[in-house]
Amino acid sequence: MFRTRGLSGRRGWPRLLGGRGPSRRPSGRWFGRRADPDARLGLRLTLAAGAAFLVLIPFTLLLVLVETSFEPLHRFDKDVAASLHAYALDNPGWVTFLHLWTNVFGPETWRVLVVLAAVWLVHRRAPRLAAWAVTTIVVGGLLGLLLKVVVARARPHLPDPVALAPGASFPSGHALNATLGVGVLMLLFLPIMSRRVRAIAWAAGVVIVVGVAYTRVALGVHWVSDVTAGVVLGVAVVAATAAGFETWRRELGRLPSTPHLDGVEPEADEDISPTSPNPPKGSRYGGHRH
Repeated sequence: MFRTRGLSGRRGWPRLLGGRGPSRRPSGRWFGRRADPDARLGLRLTLAAGAAFLVLIPFTLLLVLVETSFEPLHRFDKDVAASLHAYALDNPGWVTFLHLWTNVFGPETWRVLVVLAAVWLVHRRAPRLAAWAVTTIVVGGLLGLLLKVVVARARPHLPDPVALAPGASFPSGHALNATLGVGVLMLLFLPIMSRRVRAIAWAAGVVIVVGVAYTRVALGVHWVSDVTAGVVLGVAVVAATAAGFETWRRELGRLPSTPHLDGVEPEADEDISPTSPNPPKGSRYGGHRH
């Protein structure tokens, strides 16, 4: 068919019909906010956190319903608690070690470490990584508190308890925060670790999380299902926010990464390394390289 190209230098049908033509772009503050990378990152982190919330609330409530009505699981929880409590009563030195471990790797420790890491990242001109870290630990912690209120499960009641803890039991806040803290710090700093150090760090992280979960049951302040739920919730929140961050990276045209192997931002390796000079504005990651 006949086409008119000379009127506008492009296919002329829209021009002849009084249209704006295909080259016009939306403008204004609304489009600017949508196109801004930082705004998109915040939106994706929020959506990922919301997705984790929506998926895990019914999942966790289902677990609670199963636990309260499924007799084999309830009996398993009680048997493990009684066995570990009997061992604790006979070994006061072991109880002292359990208290030390659970306090050293308690929720406050991980919150302080993540905040310090975020401050360091801002100093190194990596505010987006800092935002991801703080969002993950805050959202995960608040979700855990909300679940405690909603489920309102009682803690174990054992004769001659070796430890006491306030509040509801499900999920375990210590297990949740240990999982969140280890996950966040690992995914932040994997880019500056060698392959061997990564393997050692992951192994140490698993030992810490499993150790915290064990101490909560051995001290008689949680059931096995409580700490299991805390770990699962922590893994899910870290995975959800890391997926949101990875989606944002790919929108910017960066090479795909595998967060649990490469970290959430592999190209930031030199900029976040303590041995590298502070990156100036406009350099590599500090300059928001796209």
